[in-house]
Amino acid sequence: METVVNLQKNFFTAKEQTFIESGKLSASGFTYAGDICALRIKNDRGELIILPFKGQQIWRARFDGVDLTMKSMFDEPRATDNFGESYGCFMLHCGMTAMGNPAPEDTHPQHGELPTMRYDTSYIVTDNDEQGRYMEVVSEVYYRRAFGVGYIAKPKIRIYENDTLIDISMTVTNRRSEPLAYAYLCHVNFRPIEGARLVDSSNSIFVHEDIPENLPQEKAEALKAYFERIKQNPEIINLVDSKTQTYEPEIVFTMKYDTDPDGWAHCMQIAPEGYANYLAFRPEETPIGIRWIARTPNEDAMGMVLPATAEHKGYNYLKEKGQLKYLPPNESITFRVKTGYIEQSQVEKTKIKFK
Repeated sequence: METVVNLQKNFFTAKEQTFIESGKLSASGFTYAGDICALRIKNDRGELIILPFKGQQIWRARFDGVDLTMKSMFDEPRATDNFGESYGCFMLHCGMTAMGNPAPEDTHPQHGELPTMRYDTSYIVTDNDEQGRYMEVVSEVYYRRAFGVGYIAKPKIRIYENDTLIDISMTVTNRRSEPLAYAYLCHVNFRPIEGARLVDSSNSIFVHEDIPENLPQEKAEALKAYFERIKQNPEIINLVDSKTQTYEPEIVFTMKYDTDPDGWAHCMQIAPEGYANYLAFRPEETPIGIRWIARTPNEDAMGMVLPATAEHKGYNYLKEKGQLKYLPPNESITFRVKTGYIEQSQVEKTKIKFK
């Protein structure tokens, strides 16, 4: 039987308290500094920390004792709408009216309005389906800009009682009488695993040889040399090895993917110990896979695939390249991602889906 708990911000205090329990699933709430509301969703394999009113970000993800989240300078989220002043989560939504790093001629914030979207409502749903008992966090907001933009964003995060994979979705409904020009990206930030192998169902890859203007010459030369090595042997990017690779401050790749018979594309980071990080998405919804790897002394992130409708270079680039999508009036679109952790005994079985 479905149970719904409507969340109010005043439910959340510095002292963590349980909101609901359902079998081996539970949800408790607390606040970070700056009164940022956080939900701890637990099952018998691990836990997620979700920010239900701030972008519906997944701040942390942990299963079977393995922390999946990128390394950053931020132990906890900060009360700011500035993208770079509170960055270190496991997952955030990017878009919708713009996406990517703004070029000098762009006026939008980095990755658009979704990363720090302030949701009006949020609630927890518990129920059962053919996969078993689950708990789902749902948030909703009506985002409006007069004479131009009006859409409803409704993200969901679902976790099952005995599972280590997370179902993530974002549904957007255009409420205006003209089409909504949009771009979307789901930013999932794993921590790189030294010695791991990246295995996926991609069929093409393009390396963006971008070097920041303010990068010290020594680091710029190291990036250029690594770009040349990739051209000579593209397979080297599929081994995670900080001693022979250069990802400071980052390298971005554009990739296209084949799908399984059910329309899903797959990617794994397989650890030397045998377990794997995993992500699956539907190219019908997000046709571009962005691979983003950043490895600095302060940041360590493996965006092995970020499902997207467009590349990562800002609104005017997308418009010029014809990568903006258009959602007709009063219509909706949903983007879906399945991600998380796969234990060693299930890795080979999962790889079958890649073919």
